[in-house]
Amino acid sequence: MAGDAAIAANLIADAEHLGNSPDGDLRPPVTGGNASETKRTYTTKHGTTAHSDPYLGVINVDPDGRSVDAPARGLTTISAADFELMAKPSRRFLVPDLIPDRNVTILSGDGGTGKSLLAMQLAVAVTSGVKWLALPVETGSVLYLSAEDDADECHIRLKDICEGDGLRLPSSLYIAVMAGEDCLLATENTKKARMDKTPLYARLEATIGLHRPRLVVLDNVADIFGGNENIKALVRQFIGMIRHFAITYDCAVLMLAHPSLSGMSSGTGSSGNVAWNNSVRSRLYLKRQHDDPSEITDPDFRKLVSMKANYAPTGGEIGMRWEHGRFVPTETPAAATGSIDRMAIQSRAERVFLALVHQFEADRRNVSPSRSASYAPVVFANHPHSEGVTKRQFEVAMDTLFAASRIKVIEVGPASRKVKTIVVSTGDED
Repeated sequence: MAGDAAIAANLIADAEHLGNSPDGDLRPPVTGGNASETKRTYTTKHGTTAHSDPYLGVINVDPDGRSVDAPARGLTTISAADFELMAKPSRRFLVPDLIPDRNVTILSGDGGTGKSLLAMQLAVAVTSGVKWLALPVETGSVLYLSAEDDADECHIRLKDICEGDGLRLPSSLYIAVMAGEDCLLATENTKKARMDKTPLYARLEATIGLHRPRLVVLDNVADIFGGNENIKALVRQFIGMIRHFAITYDCAVLMLAHPSLSGMSSGTGSSGNVAWNNSVRSRLYLKRQHDDPSEITDPDFRKLVSMKANYAPTGGEIGMRWEHGRFVPTETPAAATGSIDRMAIQSRAERVFLALVHQFEADRRNVSPSRSASYAPVVFANHPHSEGVTKRQFEVAMDTLFAASRIKVIEVGPASRKVKTIVVSTGDED
């Protein structure tokens, strides 16, 4: 066994990657196995011969010198001990808590909600060094692949965004307009059950290498993915192809996507295949004021919800309204505020929650502490007097008010149809 270990060490020293023989253990060298030689010959436990080659790894041959199997390469590994002398790196974000750097993020939204506009606003923010939805961003150039909108539409949106925020059109925002063209970056190879890169993939990579952007926007997944989206392996392989851009060129990649019908009805914004959600490190969902169109009172209101975040909290929401061709935040996101500002935001949420409970109680309207059609945080977030407080903020406020005994739950209605509702505590309870 000690000899085997020494031989293995010699192989690692000679080859770029260690090749492993399927015949099993390698035994001490036979004729020609001098340690100083570039190519070494060993005898396996099954009596076949194995040659080590610094470029091909270990190649098995039969007694006549014919190759028995294809070359096998070992995996490149890192010893955990090597991290001991290295400073611990910090996770990087293009946008704090929402869009991680060197990774792929999906921004989904129902048709017509404004995904492309919001992504274009992000592109302008990154290239102009201004905030996006009141959040700070890393700055640099941007490459935007537009497979849905033509040059005129991109021009209109950019003009509206920049004029609304008093900015000049950025020179470092590069737009590849491909509306009406074949934009597939990879197509399904049904015989080999895999995704094959198209020539456009190579062209896109060359363009990324030329401009070295901080952000790449791919609009839209439906135009660039040429496989069966219900096959998990194909989706994961495609996401891996896109993440190659992020890792190799040190940038963030934002892919825009449409949710499935089930994702729309459930309010999650997911596609029909969980691999889309599982394969990315962050997923954002742009939603309207209410999932039920009949409940929408402000057609220009949107909210951006963090549905998945491997490196940050999930469930956060940013409210915004469409004004003069772009989205304007209706609140300051927690990631952009200090602790004092966050306390002020939460204090407002508690104040508004109490006021609405008072109002609903006076109107004899019931709101529930449990998730249902009358769930108080949802009902209040969609109320005209919500003052921009989000559902998540109302949930925290409700928990805080319950803990402080400032609100309570009572049962109302006839004995056969009693329901639970939230009311303001009078202070007389024990």
